[in-house]
Amino acid sequence: MNSGLVRQADSDGARHFNYTSPRRFAPPVTIRFVPHFEALLLVSFGGPEQREDVIPFLENVLRGRNVPRERMLEVAEHYYHFDGRSPINDQNRQLLAALREVVSLPIYWGNRNWHPLLAGTIRQMRDDGIRRAVAFTTSAFGSYSGCRQYLENIQRARAEVGEDAPEIVKIPPFSTHPLFIEAMADRVRTALAESPGVPVIFTAHSVPVSMAQTSPYVQELEAACQKVAEAAGAPDWNLVYQSRSGPPTQPWLGPDICDYLRERRSDCVIAPIGFLSDHMEVLYDLGTEARAVCDELGLRMVRAGTVGTHPALVRMIAELIEQVPRACAAACCPAPRRPTAPPATR
Repeated sequence: MNSGLVRQADSDGARHFNYTSPRRFAPPVTIRFVPHFEALLLVSFGGPEQREDVIPFLENVLRGRNVPRERMLEVAEHYYHFDGRSPINDQNRQLLAALREVVSLPIYWGNRNWHPLLAGTIRQMRDDGIRRAVAFTTSAFGSYSGCRQYLENIQRARAEVGEDAPEIVKIPPFSTHPLFIEAMADRVRTALAESPGVPVIFTAHSVPVSMAQTSPYVQELEAACQKVAEAAGAPDWNLVYQSRSGPPTQPWLGPDICDYLRERRSDCVIAPIGFLSDHMEVLYDLGTEARAVCDELGLRMVRAGTVGTHPALVRMIAELIEQVPRACAAACCPAPRRPTAPPATR
């Protein structure tokens, strides 16, 4: 039987959800009216959806940064390789659809760098009479770019809307939440079924070492990888990084996935634990570049899926907003002083 959610209604209007997968990811959950919030806001990075969007999108990402245009055009080619369409918006639409099946609140969606942009979404929330909302960001790990910057984006968008903008509480990173771990472990188990006994290589977006030093990014990644590996029955694993975009003189986290593949020279499962959905980094940096290295070396590579809309992840989000979440601390994941980096892709 395919995994999914079966919805049942009680006489009091509460809704219960049971997983129909042969593997029970969690006990049934009751989703009730959430009295402390009036809406859920899904916040993500955003990405282009056609070739004409690519350059304007990258210009949004790079606004205020001293990045050579040649580097921007180089990154643009990654998008053109897929006809200018990033998968991230479609994956967010799928997540929205899944959440609307289990969450009783109105759900809105706003992006950092491409439509629907965050300020426009918050303006619509205000016009709809929303006064207090909870924000879930599509980033599981604590770092400046994956946590604090989203908080700043929300604050900036609220300021743009004005004093009557709704109050928004951002849910903190959730990297070791048991349901996130189970969702990722299930993706790894599925990949290992195609190539049993091979090592698992977890990947995450590289960041400058100076950024890692001001956040729990590396520690959270290592803890999550350990938990996923244990749950998936994968004792042979390692954590590596991908998608570095900084100048050669600036230290970034390593080793790089392609360098590691050349050094280890082993069949493998690659599990992009650092990405909630299939960003351009997952498609291009793993599906194109890392696969090319494996093909060159005669290695078999199986890529595990991102958690995406896995039922356990959807359940996790519902639980987080049903509870009264602790908001991100005002001083969380501060921005390091670092040279300007070329653009990341999504």
